[in-house]
Amino acid sequence: MPKEVAIDGVRSLVDDGAQLVDVLPEAEYQEEHLAGAINIPLKRMTEDAVARLDRDRPVIVYCWDYQ
Repeated sequence: MPKEVAIDGVRSLVDDGAQLVDVLPEAEYQEEHLAGAINIPLKRMTEDAVARLDRDRPVIVYCWDYQ
């Protein structure tokens, strides 16, 4: 079930083994991303693309937001 998580919650989840997925285009991911994150651009988010994720671990999906 999706839910919004604050930065402190992200740190805690990652420390507990959560996977980080950056959904920005590859060029933006290469420019800067969170340590340990993998890149699956939103426009390429397919069943095959997410097959490499461990279904037994939480997944944190994020993109850059300047709000």
